[in-house]
Amino acid sequence: MTNTANPAEKTLADLGITQPERIAALFTEVRERFDEQISQSHDQHSWETFKLHWLARKSGVLTQITDNWLKPAPPELKRAVGASLNVLRAHVESKIAERGAAMESGADDAAIAKERIDLSLPGVTSSAGSRHLIRQVFQEIEDIFVSIGFSVAEGPEIETPYYNFEALNIPEHHPVRDDMDTFYVELPPAADKKTASGQFLLRTHTSPVQIRTMEKRQPPVRVIVPGKVYRRDNPDATHSFMFHQIEGLAVDNEITFCDFTGTIDYFVKQFFGPSVKTRFRPSYFPFTEPSVEFDVSCPFCSGTGNGPGGGSCSKCKGAAWIELFGAGMVDPAVYGFVNYDPKKVSGFAFGIGIDRLAMLKYGIDDIQVFFQNDVRFLRQFP
Repeated sequence: MTNTANPAEKTLADLGITQPERIAALFTEVRERFDEQISQSHDQHSWETFKLHWLARKSGVLTQITDNWLKPAPPELKRAVGASLNVLRAHVESKIAERGAAMESGADDAAIAKERIDLSLPGVTSSAGSRHLIRQVFQEIEDIFVSIGFSVAEGPEIETPYYNFEALNIPEHHPVRDDMDTFYVELPPAADKKTASGQFLLRTHTSPVQIRTMEKRQPPVRVIVPGKVYRRDNPDATHSFMFHQIEGLAVDNEITFCDFTGTIDYFVKQFFGPSVKTRFRPSYFPFTEPSVEFDVSCPFCSGTGNGPGGGSCSKCKGAAWIELFGAGMVDPAVYGFVNYDPKKVSGFAFGIGIDRLAMLKYGIDDIQVFFQNDVRFLRQFP
């Protein structure tokens, strides 16, 4: 607020005021100037400047009138100046109080309006998360096997060569280790013979948990082991250095091959639907004997091998069958590592690739999409 043309900066003598009659006119001019300036103070900054201009103790207009007009006024003018100053002061203070209260109330109303929640506005929606498709398939498979008496077991992802290979009838120089090349970690040697090599590795299958489970339990044993596994594979549409498995084990007295095939057939039809057919082919795994590969009739072409356009089915390549997983009866040599008597017990084991089953069931062509966290893909499987 500028002080330009402020008569209070001058004395009455400087203003040429010598008669009491002119005092009233002078104060009327000051009052009109005050009323004009207060009407122009609309925002908080100009309001604070205006108040300082009129009420400041050292340089405010009222202080200047007291110092320049009242105190040096001659006796014949002092009474008139004092009376007019009191009237002006009362007017200024009352108007400033009224305007201040109005501005404060207006600021409060503006703040309340700004903070008020408009219940008519649509809310901010936040999408709920969901389980990853791999976790959904895990849960579906677990539910099927738990319903027929299996329990779920878990174990470490960092394993020793003993549990990952040797206790599964895969000695150090066995050629099958070439197919299970993995990632190794060098650690200080341990006193335990099972870790004496000082080597640790990322497990290539969840079968080590089957050995650990049999070490802790006596038959009957019926467990499934879900989890991540690792192999040094080059990533492509069907391979990844990290993928997921569920391996199963059942050991008891007099378990037969028929029990084995019946269990697997039940699982496959629960997972893919009752219309699919199953078959098994001879195969080889070091820890099962006999060993088989389980196939399922192609669920995409209903086992005909024909595609929708008249050509070969793109999923089974016209074979009408799709390979699912390997399995077999537990090799008696494995029982020697867990102190089971192979003459009294028998059992079967299987290993299921979760990623592969998810790809088959939901028509996914590339395993890499499971690990890319693309919400456009994930939202298709709420």
